Amino acid sequence: MKKILFLSFTLVLLTFTGCTPKDPAILKVFVRSSTNQLVYGAKVIIIGDQQSNPATLPYVDTTYTNSSGFTTFDMDEYFNVSGPDNTTGYFDILVKSNTKEAAGYTRCRIHTTSVETIYLPN
Repeated sequence: MKKILFLSFTLVLLTFTGCTPKDPAILKVFVRSSTNQLVYGAKVIIIGDQQSNPATLPYVDTTYTNSSGFTTFDMDEYFNVSGPDNTTGYFDILVKSNTKEAAGYTRCRIHTTSVETIYLPN
């Protein structure tokens, strides 16, 4: 009787843990001025680095920073296309605000949130 109860409990536990939703892949980019102030309305572009190892698939996305000085990219779109074996992507980050431009680089992983901060020059 104990074995049947134990097996039933194990089966129920495996059923519920196997159906847990996966965390989304998010890239969050903060943009700061040279005086460390968060910048609203900065244009942020990410570009897949095809020269990375492992190579990142071609990918480009553009957003603008919000009133809190950051923007987010839903990287699940990239990982859904890249296939189950590709769990990491490398991206160039380009930022433009008024006449100032800056660049950065980041690595994104599936089911995680990556955070980068880009500082604009004087």
